[in-house]
Amino acid sequence: MNLLEKVNIFKIYIKKLKKSIRKIAKNITINAKKAVFFIGRGCVFAGGKIAKISKVFASIVEEAAYQFSRMCIFGAKLAKESIQYSIENFPKAYRRIAADVKESMYPVTRTDMFILAALLIVILTPIAVNLVYKLEARARQVNLYLSANGEEIFGKELMDTLIREFQEKNPDVLLKFASAGTEPDVLFLNENDYSTYIDSGALMELNAFTNYESGRRQTAIPLVSFMDMLFYNIDVLSDAGFDRPPKTRDEFLTYARAVSRGNSGASGSALSLSPVDRQALSRDIFSWILASGDNLYSTDENGVIVFNKITANDISFFETLNREGLLAPNVFGTTGEERLEAFAAGKTAMMIASTGVIPYLRARMGDSAFGVTTIPVSASAGKYNISLSSIYVGIFADTAHPESAWNFLAFLAGKSSLLCEKLNAVPGRVSNIIPGGYVKDDPFYSKAWDIFEAGVITDRVSVQPGAKEYEANLTAELRTIFENSRIAADQRSAK
Repeated sequence: MNLLEKVNIFKIYIKKLKKSIRKIAKNITINAKKAVFFIGRGCVFAGGKIAKISKVFASIVEEAAYQFSRMCIFGAKLAKESIQYSIENFPKAYRRIAADVKESMYPVTRTDMFILAALLIVILTPIAVNLVYKLEARARQVNLYLSANGEEIFGKELMDTLIREFQEKNPDVLLKFASAGTEPDVLFLNENDYSTYIDSGALMELNAFTNYESGRRQTAIPLVSFMDMLFYNIDVLSDAGFDRPPKTRDEFLTYARAVSRGNSGASGSALSLSPVDRQALSRDIFSWILASGDNLYSTDENGVIVFNKITANDISFFETLNREGLLAPNVFGTTGEERLEAFAAGKTAMMIASTGVIPYLRARMGDSAFGVTTIPVSASAGKYNISLSSIYVGIFADTAHPESAWNFLAFLAGKSSLLCEKLNAVPGRVSNIIPGGYVKDDPFYSKAWDIFEAGVITDRVSVQPGAKEYEANLTAELRTIFENSRIAADQRSAK
C-alpha cells in the first residue's frame, strides 16, 4: 500500500472522527442546557441544605471549578499547539490531515467554561448535602453500650443480626459491646445476676416506660423463659427394673435406692449445691418444694418479702436422700454443669434441670437415651407448681441515655418469639398463649409444653429482694443438716 492510499484511508477515519466530535459537541450543548435548567430547580429544592455548607467548603468548590476550567483551557491550548507543530513540520501528506483535525475541534469558549462549572456544581451539590447530613447525624449519634454476655447468651450471629436491624431503624444509635472498664447501658441478666443487681440498686425502674400498674417495681423484661423438670436416664432405670419414670416422692426414693444399690455404678440422683452456682437452690431444692404447692416466701402488709422456713416434710425428704447415700458425691462442691456432664455420661439416673439443657443432652446422648417429666410430688401435694428461670434485659441505673436504652429493650421484647425459637425455650415467654412452631412436633418440647399448660406459674425465689442472703443462710443450714444426718447414719451402722 502506497503513501497516497494510506492518506486516503486516514482521511476517511478523520471524517468519521470529525462527525463523532460534532455529535459529541452537540450532545454536550444539549445536556449542558438541561443541566442549567436542573441546576435552577435543584438549587430551589436544596436551598435549605446548601445554606448549611460552610464558607470553607464553598471556597473549595470555587477553587475546584477554577482549576478545572484552567485545565480545560490548558488542554485545548496544548492540543492546538501540537496540531500547529504538526502542520509546520510534517510532510504535506499529513499537513492536510492535521489541518482537518484542527478544523474539526470544538472550540472551548467561556460559555463552555460556564457549562462545565455548572455541571461540577450539579455533581458536587448532593455530595455536599449528604456530607452535611452525615456530620449532623454523627453529632446527634448516641453510643449505647451492651453488656458483653449478650453474645454468650444468644450467640454472636444472632446478636449481630439484631444489632444490625435495630441500627437500620435507628441510625442515630450506635450499639457497641462494653469492654473492660466501660459501664454498659443495657444489661443482659440471667438468674445468677438478677438478684445481685436488684440488691445493689444498679437497675433502673422501668414502670415509667411500661405503665405497669401491678403495684410492683419492674426492673427488667424477661425475654426468654425455661422451666425445671425431672430428667431421667432410660437405660439406667430400665436396668434397675423400671419402665417409666417416678411420679411421687416415695416412688422417687424407691427408684433411687434400686439404682444406687445396683451394679450399674450410677447414683440414683444428685444435688449440686456449690456456692458458685447461683441457680443451685432454685433448681435442686426450691423446685421440689414449689412442685408440691408449698410457698417459700410471702409479703407483709408493706409489700416486703418474707421468706419462710422449709417444711419438715421437705427437710426429711432431702435428708433421706443424703443419709441413705442416694446422691452423687460432693453435694456442696459440684455445680449444675458438672452434674449435667455426669448425667450425660450415665453416672446419674435422675436429676432436676432446666428445659434449656435439652439440646445439649440430645447432642451428647441422642433422643432415645433420656426422657423428661414432672418433678415428683409429695402425697399431700395440691396443684402442680412451676418455677421459671428467665433471661432478662434491663437498663443500668446510671445510664446517660435512658430513652435510647428503652427503645432497644422494646425492640428486643418484640423479637422474643425469635429468641425463644433460637434457644428452643419452653415455655419461651411467661405470657405465651400459643407455643412456638418448634414445640408442636418435637417429643421433648411438646411434653414440656403440656406440663407447663397444666401447672401454675410461681415467681422465682432467686429474683426476689434479699434472696441472696436467704439462699446463703439456707445453704449453710442444709450443710449442717446433711453432715449431722450422715454422722448419725455412720454411728448407727458402726453399732
